[in-house]
Amino acid sequence: MIEVRNLVKKYGDHLAVDHLSFQIEAGRIYGFLGPNGAGKSTTMNIMTGYLGATEGEVLIDGHDILKEPEEAKRHIGYLPEQPPLYMDMTVREYLEFAAELKGIKKKQRSGEIEEVENLVRIKDAERRLIKNLSKGYRQRVGLAQAVLGFPEIIILDEPSVGLDPKQIIEIRELIRKLAKNHTVILSSHILAEVREVCDYIMIISKGKLVASDTPENLERMLGQNNIVEIEAKTTPTEVRRILKNVPGIERIETQAGVGGTARGMVREKKGEDIRESVFRAFASAGIPLLTLKVSGTTLEDVFMELTRRDTVPAAFEKNTGWKELIPETEGTEDASGHEQETDAAETDAAEADESEGDIVEAGASETDAAEADVVEAGASEVDSRETTAGKGEEKDAGDL
Repeated sequence: MIEVRNLVKKYGDHLAVDHLSFQIEAGRIYGFLGPNGAGKSTTMNIMTGYLGATEGEVLIDGHDILKEPEEAKRHIGYLPEQPPLYMDMTVREYLEFAAELKGIKKKQRSGEIEEVENLVRIKDAERRLIKNLSKGYRQRVGLAQAVLGFPEIIILDEPSVGLDPKQIIEIRELIRKLAKNHTVILSSHILAEVREVCDYIMIISKGKLVASDTPENLERMLGQNNIVEIEAKTTPTEVRRILKNVPGIERIETQAGVGGTARGMVREKKGEDIRESVFRAFASAGIPLLTLKVSGTTLEDVFMELTRRDTVPAAFEKNTGWKELIPETEGTEDASGHEQETDAAETDAAEADESEGDIVEAGASETDAAEADVVEAGASEVDSRETTAGKGEEKDAGDL
């Protein structure tokens, strides 16, 4: 339905879109995801004919958007990030004006406008001036003009930006309704929004397409071993003692919690499910287990990993296996007992005392510190790590 071929857009020396190629098929909600400045809006504007490309072409149902703009645009409804509204018009006047611009026949205009107003729920505001409408209603009016003429493709650039939570939910519901009869392309940098409504995601970074697949497959590609989060009414030392002989554990990290509790991040070995064994181990020890949950790879993890790199990870190329992308947490050990490599910046800032197994940040004064011990499953001795209280940094399970 839409084919983008080797698209390039330059602004002077700045390369906004870098040889971008992808295809859009009918019947899906596509999420066009990327950080600010990634080239999302520029690509949208080229796809809809608002901008010309430096190189490459965009085909809409076989029609080149630059060579056959009128025919190509018949298939597209577009809502830019800033809706093109005339504030001194009423909603009805604006939609009649938009219908005329789109070439909708006079005898069909009234019926189509009524249908669109009911679809986006602005019928009650059709006689009001647009300048007197709330942000959410203005966004609905912009969406109504995009839907007028009922094109096969609806392109929405940041449709929920600036809306309150209630309005965001309403816009999501409208997008789902549109998807029943249209192909929807949704551009956003809001992960929750894309995950909520899209069934196929394209991630763009620095003008390049770095991944495209369903949300579930993207998470599976990046996903490694699951992390089991636990919290118990005991000490970190006792947590490590209880878990030491539980089978299926690759690595353990513990921290002192609040109110006499201890928190742990436990990495499972591939293909293992340790939850029942962990539960039974704490029950046998008579220790109350307050939290036991699995934390897998999320779309946020995928997004952060892909957009911080200069090249496309091999896992997202066809016929290649996943390669390790997630850096290990500072101070952890692998199954063989060897310390994992850390980020170069962190390594330069840290001194490793190998005889003790402790990692102390360079330049930090000796203060009372939060305990953050990492123990290998099956290890006989416990290696501990002190984290400077002034830093106060807690490890996130998503970084493991």
